Amino acid sequence: MAITIISINDVSKSFDKQLVLKDVNLKISEGRIIGLIGPSGAGKSTVIKIILGMEVPDSGTTMIFDKKMPNRKLLGKIGYMAQTDALYEQLTGRENLKFYADMKGLTKQDAVKQIKHVAQVVDLVADLDKRAGGYSGGMKRRLSLAIALLGFNQVLILDEPTVGVDPALRKQIWSELEKLKEEGKTILVTTHVMDEAELTDEVALLLGGEIIADDTPTKLKQTYQVDSIEEVFLKAEAQQK
Repeated sequence: MAITIISINDVSKSFDKQLVLKDVNLKISEGRIIGLIGPSGAGKSTVIKIILGMEVPDSGTTMIFDKKMPNRKLLGKIGYMAQTDALYEQLTGRENLKFYADMKGLTKQDAVKQIKHVAQVVDLVADLDKRAGGYSGGMKRRLSLAIALLGFNQVLILDEPTVGVDPALRKQIWSELEKLKEEGKTILVTTHVMDEAELTDEVALLLGGEIIADDTPTKLKQTYQVDSIEEVFLKAEAQQK
């Protein structure tokens, strides 16, 4: 039986009296890649912040490893990439990675080994000793992803990880996510790129603050009688209206 790693239970959230999430329920099992998709403003980033304990829901709970969030002790087991880059722009890419490796409690030996690996995954090896402030927007996203991959994470939560990334590198990043899944890691990804949603084990579709569909890409396409997740998304959105 699959072990549930992340559990979102009846979560609702409003900002300035505007309902953003309504009774959201989602269970994410060990060793799976889950895609959370929806239009801009659907509440995807809010779901992620509530999972991590960065936002407090108005009602409902989130659990990771059967422990209620927020829980600072669990953060060392979670790799997180936000939609906005949290980088020290006066530092080089390598110095940023060293700083976060230290924050994650990596030994010097593990840090050197992991920094080398994650820099290859995101194709930043040649730019590691340049100041992050001089990076392009796409390079900053890649450095943020490299930081999220650092450590011995059991869970990865990635908010739009491939924005500004070219197709060849996107393929390389998804190959790495697949390897991590095979190692038993649990991965939650938000994306606007619908062909990426096809690569996940399960897609949760968030519309109007509610999860209106949650299944494998194949089953969703069968349910909506279409040939792609993009068409699932468009048809579901039309039905909601």
